[in-house]
Amino acid sequence: MATTPAKPRELEPITVKSDTRDILAHAKEYGDKNGLNDTLIVDIDAHVTETAFWGEIVDRIPSDVYRHMAKSFQDRVGGPPGLLNAQPGLAYQDQFGRVPHQQSQQEAVEGTDTHRQVVLAQRAMDSMSVDYTVVFPTPMLVLGTHPQPEVEVELAYAFNRWLIEEVLSQDTRLKGLLYLPFNTPEACPDIVEKFGDAKGIIGTTVTSTRFRAVHHNSYMKLYSMLEERGLPITFHAGFNWSDGSMAQLNRFLSMHALSFVHCNIIHMTNWVINGLPERFPNLDVLWIESGLAWLPYLMQRLDSEYMMRTSEAPLLKKKPSEYITDMYYSSQPLERDHPKLLEATFDAIKAEDQLMWCSDWPHWDFDGPSVIWDLPFLDEAAKRKILGENAAKLFNLDNPYLKRQAAE
Repeated sequence: MATTPAKPRELEPITVKSDTRDILAHAKEYGDKNGLNDTLIVDIDAHVTETAFWGEIVDRIPSDVYRHMAKSFQDRVGGPPGLLNAQPGLAYQDQFGRVPHQQSQQEAVEGTDTHRQVVLAQRAMDSMSVDYTVVFPTPMLVLGTHPQPEVEVELAYAFNRWLIEEVLSQDTRLKGLLYLPFNTPEACPDIVEKFGDAKGIIGTTVTSTRFRAVHHNSYMKLYSMLEERGLPITFHAGFNWSDGSMAQLNRFLSMHALSFVHCNIIHMTNWVINGLPERFPNLDVLWIESGLAWLPYLMQRLDSEYMMRTSEAPLLKKKPSEYITDMYYSSQPLERDHPKLLEATFDAIKAEDQLMWCSDWPHWDFDGPSVIWDLPFLDEAAKRKILGENAAKLFNLDNPYLKRQAAE
């Protein structure tokens, strides 16, 4: 039943200690006003800053040696989180202190036995009228460029265990995707075997910032296992200023705009042209945090080349664009500055059935549900599908509103 809209109070200046509910006060007002509390909303990409709980994670590293190596950093004054390869000196998302909540969430969490990360996630969910949230790491998004592939394996085991034991276990609304140490293909099936049936796990994820060809034969066992188990695979983009192409760019704005797209363009092109949709027709694939503007470009480029050189893609039975529109996409960051182009993009990718909203909270460029609900070219049924129903179908999530409507 819809609640009476609450008027947001005047806020103090936002700092790293500001309460999530204060930062998102207008999102709460928007949801109350527009009836989103009676709409299924699934956030398929929200983030934890896992380094805030790094001690809990490295305690779960399987190897005694690497656990000791990681823990040895804890006694160093100003030392970085042990074994991670993130570059904090180039993390400019907080716009040099102007978006402080991105820099660090130090808000008070008191008087509860619930894990701090769960409390923060609950506050964001309640503020944005979210029913389910899929939790992703943050600094680990660049772990695919780590110079030691065995470190990615150790941290993948540790993070997955921590996520399952400390976060997903405390709230059924929180869901997780298994981090796959993709640079070590033989380790990925073991991760799925060990954790794939854990409570709250609804799929798997590959961090796209890496240099591994997704069509290599070493991954076929993994893809077959995921298809058999009905676990989707997601590719979560990230930025990588050390990439040779991106290193030519002299502004974070430029690199951020291109890098999140570039890595997924490479992986999707290899995925489609090498016929993986034909080899694994029942494996659902989801591409996350690249926006949408790149998709019509890639569809046109690949179709044009394919029609002139079909012999080089012998497994394909239809145009590349037709495989692309069979896959799934997250909405964030939604490029809204050119409404007509956005509407054409929605039409090109069959967004009503293939697109899923996500917030990317607490990152600086996060989107609230309003980015979908306010689109004038969508009817209400399409908005509801994108905000939650498509994700519920893909990840087999219960829709409590359908049950309520049936009971009524």
